[in-house]
Amino acid sequence: MSSLRTGIKGEASVAVNDSNTAVAYGSGGVSVFATPAMIGLMEKAALTSVDPLLEGGMTTVGTRIDVQHLAATPTGMNVVAVSELVEVEGKRLLFRVEASDDLELVGRGSHERYIVPMQKFLDRASAKKKQP
Repeated sequence: MSSLRTGIKGEASVAVNDSNTAVAYGSGGVSVFATPAMIGLMEKAALTSVDPLLEGGMTTVGTRIDVQHLAATPTGMNVVAVSELVEVEGKRLLFRVEASDDLELVGRGSHERYIVPMQKFLDRASAKKKQP
């Protein structure tokens, strides 16, 4: 984890189409980029910025997100999310995240992730299926 330092940046992008609109997500009745899709893109920017720097068998999981969706983006436009690692506290990572379409800033906020052992995390999740 010594390679994880504040200032690490990530980026993820997507074209807005019928599959990632509020209508498709069931989160609204308008065919514009869905808030859940924007959040997922922000998480992807953060995830892909740090996961390659982790020790083998480790991954990060999202635990908190606090964002504002500031403007609508219609189909046919692109959205780019960027992340910046602003705090490293043990296994806790805090990112500043933003999303912009071809014309303007459409979202901003913060995102928290934790570093976890992948197999232990998966085993714990799978154990839920065995609960009565």
